[in-house]
Amino acid sequence: MSHESQIKVNFDNEPYRNEEFVVNYKAPFNAEPRPERLVQSFITPIEHFYVRNHAPVPVINPDTYMLKIDGLVENPVLLSLNDIKTKFEKITITAHLQCAGNRRTMMSEHKKVKGVGWGIASLSNGTWSGCRLRDVLMYARAMPFESGAHHACFWGLDFGCPEDNGKSYGSSITMEKALDPTGDVLLVYEMNGQTLPRDHGFPLRVVAPGIIGARSVKWLDKITVSSTESESFFQRRDYKIFHNGIDWDNVEKNWDNHPSLQELSVQSAICVPAPNSRLFLPFTLYGYATAGGGRKIERVDISLDGGQTWDLAELMGENKGPCSRYWAWTLFRYTIKSIDSKVAKKINIVCRAWDSASNTQPKFVGDIWNLRGVMNNCWHNVEVTVDPLCSKF
Repeated sequence: MSHESQIKVNFDNEPYRNEEFVVNYKAPFNAEPRPERLVQSFITPIEHFYVRNHAPVPVINPDTYMLKIDGLVENPVLLSLNDIKTKFEKITITAHLQCAGNRRTMMSEHKKVKGVGWGIASLSNGTWSGCRLRDVLMYARAMPFESGAHHACFWGLDFGCPEDNGKSYGSSITMEKALDPTGDVLLVYEMNGQTLPRDHGFPLRVVAPGIIGARSVKWLDKITVSSTESESFFQRRDYKIFHNGIDWDNVEKNWDNHPSLQELSVQSAICVPAPNSRLFLPFTLYGYATAGGGRKIERVDISLDGGQTWDLAELMGENKGPCSRYWAWTLFRYTIKSIDSKVAKKINIVCRAWDSASNTQPKFVGDIWNLRGVMNNCWHNVEVTVDPLCSKF
């Protein structure tokens, strides 16, 4: 019996969840919305926002809650939730969060990987309100980079993570990101204009936009400024990408010489139609595109012949002009008006996105396969049957 299976945790106080969710793991709860839900609105309703948990959801009294700031700071502090709300300016941003394992199932179909199986919907877009992490760290008088203050390490209150001997979840980001005035890292207490729900980190969580969701720690307990990244299992022994020559027989000697994932790669997927649909012309397809590091999605290409020829999709996203702070996703649509056939025909619809740094998606999943199944951003395709002889009107 593995050590993970011997850890006993209590899931009796879990919050209510939407019954529409595609549940990928029940306890701890990991679920994604149906893909068509993602493209119904630019801001994902809370009831359809994907959930990624590593342990039972903690029950936290907001009246007695305290956040600890320690480590390489001149003024270690304890802050109540009221302190967070009243001592620091309230900021609201729009940002998508995305699990590094998004589209893992597709990668596992190419060659088996280890991890929760996610489809194309382990991401969502929301509005987040709270104070800047930068302001809190400056309040605690974080030491300068030259003194060794290189990482902001976060610890949650979700004790019982089986991967890490029952400890709580932990992760970290660089102090460069944490202190960047344009980095928009927030300590969040409101989501979509409402009190932060339990599944999403009540009463306080980190939202670090532009990087993998694993760094946006929920149920925040402590922030430690450190010369090294978090000692947590989830920073040192998870969420890393390896070449395909590394497997479970030799990975142990490779964990420490590979960097922990931070920024997201460029990504897109078709949410409507579903694979194997029968379409009646004309028909409009819908999907999402995302980029990391605040980069803007510049275009999404659509192919109706498996990637031989391409056309441009219509983008539906923010337009901030020459700005490097595009944290939200971009939705796209493309109308199929006709096909070169007089009978029903199977076609392979493909999408690929490009960001403002001219990054695009690789064609083949095999080129980016890795044993943890993370950062799968190869071209996304759906095969459908199009009937040109019958209109849906």
